Amino acid sequence: MKIRAQQAKQPQAADVHALQQLIQRGQLLLAETKTQALLVQYPHALILYNLLGVCQQGQGKNREAVYNFRKMLTIEPRIAEIHFNLGIILTQLGDTDDAIASYRHCLQLKPDFTTAHFNLGIVLQAQNMLHDAAIHYRKAIALEAGFFEALANLGTVLQHLGQLSEAEQCYRQALALHVDACGYFNLGTVLYDQGRQTEAIPLFREAIKLNPQFADAWNSLGETLRDQGDMPAALTCYQQALAVQPQHNRAKYNLGEYFCLAGRMLEAMPYFASADFADAKARVLLCLYKTQQFELFKQKLEQIVADKPHTSVLLASLSTHYALNFGVQNSYGFCKNPMNYVWQSQIAELTAPNNGFLTALLHDIEHLAIAERKQGRLYYGMQSAGNLLKRSEPSFQKLARLIRTKIVDYQKHYAESSDTLIINFPSAIEFASSWYLRMRQGGFLTAHIHEEGWISGCVYLKLPAKNNDHEGSFAYGTDGDDYPRLHDDFQSQIIDLQVGDVVLFPSSLFHRTVPFHTDQERVCVAFDVKPALVLSSR
Repeated sequence: MKIRAQQAKQPQAADVHALQQLIQRGQLLLAETKTQALLVQYPHALILYNLLGVCQQGQGKNREAVYNFRKMLTIEPRIAEIHFNLGIILTQLGDTDDAIASYRHCLQLKPDFTTAHFNLGIVLQAQNMLHDAAIHYRKAIALEAGFFEALANLGTVLQHLGQLSEAEQCYRQALALHVDACGYFNLGTVLYDQGRQTEAIPLFREAIKLNPQFADAWNSLGETLRDQGDMPAALTCYQQALAVQPQHNRAKYNLGEYFCLAGRMLEAMPYFASADFADAKARVLLCLYKTQQFELFKQKLEQIVADKPHTSVLLASLSTHYALNFGVQNSYGFCKNPMNYVWQSQIAELTAPNNGFLTALLHDIEHLAIAERKQGRLYYGMQSAGNLLKRSEPSFQKLARLIRTKIVDYQKHYAESSDTLIINFPSAIEFASSWYLRMRQGGFLTAHIHEEGWISGCVYLKLPAKNNDHEGSFAYGTDGDDYPRLHDDFQSQIIDLQVGDVVLFPSSLFHRTVPFHTDQERVCVAFDVKPALVLSSR
């Protein structure tokens, strides 16, 4: 039978006060020893177990502290604060499931415990339980209207869920309550994701002004300037990010990409080699291959084939090209035969007569304030910035839903395949990236892959009339991006298109747009999806 706290024999107030004085002076080991001695006399005194737990926690003896807080709960399980303190220590120990349980017990006893809601939100967010985290952040905000940290965290969760407008509102409310560098940075990132680069730039600059050592803000400013085509300014920002944080992996990656795009592969390699970010190690092999260091390329590829899971789109493209180039077996397991996984379908809602949906899409693409993203593969056209299919406009939201349905159909079509492409197919269809492309007369895209995707696709909203066969069509094959060729025996195919068509294909497959010469516009929406295990966060 449990002994209730009020029934247990309690220590003298003077003894408790003396222990508290030791703790306040930082004499934790002495306080711990004296508390343990008193517990021999008062084995059911909650206050002593609490003080002992505090002493041990302060000395980093978290496991011992957990034991004593749990001992308290055997004496009195109805004190919310004990569950709360236990949740804090369990979080520090990485015992996530138990921490979540402790916070939930706390909130059952005391539903209006604001900080418990906030802390539980943090743990849930770290476990990628984003919808549950949002619920508890919202409760914390409802209980404490000025809780700017909860507003900022809710904004981050909503941003990851693709609810960009709602995330923007949270960040603005948090900034109105408390001005700091992180607040400006967060708001800048969500505007960037919406394709509002011009608005994002001054926010990143303000974050840097408040905190010149803010490496993430320097890097994000560089990425935004890069998208606007200002490569010298972007380079300066990446270098500044590394100056304040020499091991900033994303900045190193971006510098590698800068030199790679400039054709300076040997300069790019050290940055990729030292960056623990995205597909940096695969890009080392790209540099080796493009500089025709084939033997070293082969050695490093063999090491990766033996040691790591086969989930890199870029390595799949390189391995396929190398195998075809040298007439050897393709040893990389991701989509060894990408030409076999191209699927064409049609979105019926885009082909109906007097189509209001198609009209709304084209209107929004033409008139909404979405920034242009500069890129060197596109000629006589423009590409939108941000993540188009995560925007809040009804036309883009409806298109996103229809595309998700087609992606599920694609998976079903290839369900019998044993290729890694299908086995690790995205269980949740979220758009890692999405954008529109508008091309005018003479427009085309050179052959490329989508290194950051898994499955890629394109929906066609407006197509030019053809003067000759295949103008404006979708072409795909196993060669592109100036990979070195020892012969010309690489496969290629062309798909002729109609408005409403959707084409889905492995992101590792080279694809391009056939140039067209009529005085009409070509408009499409392109996108990438990938499994959560290979998703990268901004």
